[in-house]
Amino acid sequence: MTDLVIRGGQVVVGQDVVAADIAIEDGLISAVGPGLPGAKKEMDASGLTILPGLIDVHVHFNDPGRADWESAETGSRAFAAGGGTLFFDMPLNSSPCTVTAAGFAEKRAVLERSSVTNFGLWGGIVPGNRDDLAELADCGAIGFKAFLCDSGLPEFPRADDLTLYEGMREAARLGLPVAVHAESEEITKGLSRRLMAEGRCDIQAFLESRPVIAEVEAIERAALLARETGCKLHVVHISSGRGVGAALEARARGTDISIETCPHYLFFTEEDLLRVGAVLKCAPPLRSVDERDALWSFVTGGQVDIIGSDHSPCPPSMKQKDNFFSIWGGIAGIQSTLAVLVQRGSPLPKIAAMTAANGARRFGIANRGSIEAGAHADLAFADVTATHTLRAEALLQRHRVSPYVGHSFRGAVRQAYRDGELIFADGAIVSESYGKLVTPK
Repeated sequence: MTDLVIRGGQVVVGQDVVAADIAIEDGLISAVGPGLPGAKKEMDASGLTILPGLIDVHVHFNDPGRADWESAETGSRAFAAGGGTLFFDMPLNSSPCTVTAAGFAEKRAVLERSSVTNFGLWGGIVPGNRDDLAELADCGAIGFKAFLCDSGLPEFPRADDLTLYEGMREAARLGLPVAVHAESEEITKGLSRRLMAEGRCDIQAFLESRPVIAEVEAIERAALLARETGCKLHVVHISSGRGVGAALEARARGTDISIETCPHYLFFTEEDLLRVGAVLKCAPPLRSVDERDALWSFVTGGQVDIIGSDHSPCPPSMKQKDNFFSIWGGIAGIQSTLAVLVQRGSPLPKIAAMTAANGARRFGIANRGSIEAGAHADLAFADVTATHTLRAEALLQRHRVSPYVGHSFRGAVRQAYRDGELIFADGAIVSESYGKLVTPK
């Protein structure tokens, strides 16, 4: 007999939102449709919209080594509270970084005993580790991340052009994508040094040190190398309409490229950074209203493939320095992805595609990211008509600091299921079990 039937909800199925029941058996969806037969347990989802659980392809949970910034335990709980069921953790800011098989194994062991959601792990491309990439692939890495500018961590140095080229050749051989942080080192470092030599270390100077052209140039360069090597390229956290335009031009030339942006680039602008300060510092930085609006147009037009949070928190003390250049650049917002997209009026099927289905497809994650028979029962239940103001006490992350605190949203996550198990309900984690490593197929 079926384990669970969920009745009465509005279900996001492909390009539609339909009234349907969902049957779950052994952690998988066994049927979707009206009037399904009874089960051992039934749930009434009247008034709720059921979406695929979020797949966040871009988080920094910092375990092991920097759990005081954010651990997988606290980060995954905040993720579940936002409707998330599967995240991909970046190879930094953990210590050791995930640039060897040993580092991968250490991180996997920590997450298997602490993450309430399922997880995947990125490997890294840094100078000198080309020969480690095959072992990382054997471990189950989602792909390989490279920084084209200074990462902010000495133990994860930037990939110069030769490192990136040779890393892409190896990634192409292994059939895995390369994700790039696309900002020009020469432009950003040169401008930063000049501005600080002039005695300028304020917010406006930081914005001037990382212009849109630094992003555009790096996207074009990475795309050229990816096209030359036959590598699948994923450009993370594109911050501007011009950046998306550069990626689309590369796609038209034959680069196999996927495009990611983040909720904070769709919600805030550089004016907010100037007004609010360090809690909104990130790299690339927030952009002008015109760039933000152009970026949103690409999202609504379907040219942006994936929305990832780039959740990158730190202890509050690291956001409290006089020199704005030395403040940690990272935004904590993993609990707010769905709320931002619903608030901005994106259609629910499009939200489901950008936050689940497209990521699963791009990174080879089988039977996840959609609500259909045979898929894992990873589900997010939201009241899309409810309005709420985000309060710090509602955050489940380690440090209850987020630029979204105090903002009002339409749409609230009520429950989340991972592989058919209820893990979040009514503001709290309700599961004592842990997630597992998910790998490409």
